[in-house]
Amino acid sequence: MPRYDYRCTTCEEVYELSRPMAEADEPATCSSGHQGAVRLFPLFATTGGALAPAATGGGCCGGGCCS
Repeated sequence: MPRYDYRCTTCEEVYELSRPMAEADEPATCSSGHQGAVRLFPLFATTGGALAPAATGGGCCGGGCCS
């Protein structure tokens, strides 16, 4: 079952819940009993690290047949 992050709109507690996907956007209750917590959307960060493949020549625009 997927895990989702939620934030309580009353006490600001952030926590995870395992829920079916169909219930992911439904309001949740925090550990203090406050109702109305909202789902947080995950942030993804990527950094450079992969380089573009080097040109190997050959083919029309890879060098060779174009004039």
